[in-house]
Amino acid sequence: MRLPISSYTSQPWRIHEFTGDFAVEDAWSFRTPGAGPGDFPRMLAALREHGGLADQSPPVKFLFDLRWKLGELFGWDDPKAGVGRRVASLRERLPGDLRDAPRGPDDDAMPLKAVYELDTEAARELANKTVHTVMHLGWVQGAGGEYELRMTVLVKSNGWFGRLYMASIAPFRHLIVYPDLTRRWERAWRLRRHHDEGTSR
Repeated sequence: MRLPISSYTSQPWRIHEFTGDFAVEDAWSFRTPGAGPGDFPRMLAALREHGGLADQSPPVKFLFDLRWKLGELFGWDDPKAGVGRRVASLRERLPGDLRDAPRGPDDDAMPLKAVYELDTEAARELANKTVHTVMHLGWVQGAGGEYELRMTVLVKSNGWFGRLYMASIAPFRHLIVYPDLTRRWERAWRLRRHHDEGTSR
């Protein structure tokens, strides 16, 4: 479910300390029935096991395949435009305690690379010729008392073209990509919970 930007800015996330030059692009919530305050690592494990790119719907797969083809054609994803080349990694901004905290695993199949991973929040980043973007995941107590996963996308556009690019893909994100992501991530939680409850009996 799409959320107002205040749902992110009102939380005391550590990421606020070093992303003041990024804009909040999207905020989204994912239902995790039965989740408690300490279940964020369990949710991340569920995403790694069941929430990856392999289970994309055909429309989402088509959009991403098209995006990678365009990126290849126009050189948007040239390694020289990536993190550590065109832009410095957010890890260079981290205070000492976050730099020493677990970073989280990387996967060659996942273009977003880990920045840090804590008990209630985690961040990953990606850069190309259009943007430097950060995906922030947080664990929040919802209105009903149960905990839920929230995702916020932070963006620093690369000039006018980056701003135009983000505006042009917004309808596809909101109408196709994020609803599909919601289906996959909420299913990942259900599968993980079912598995854990089965093994605990």
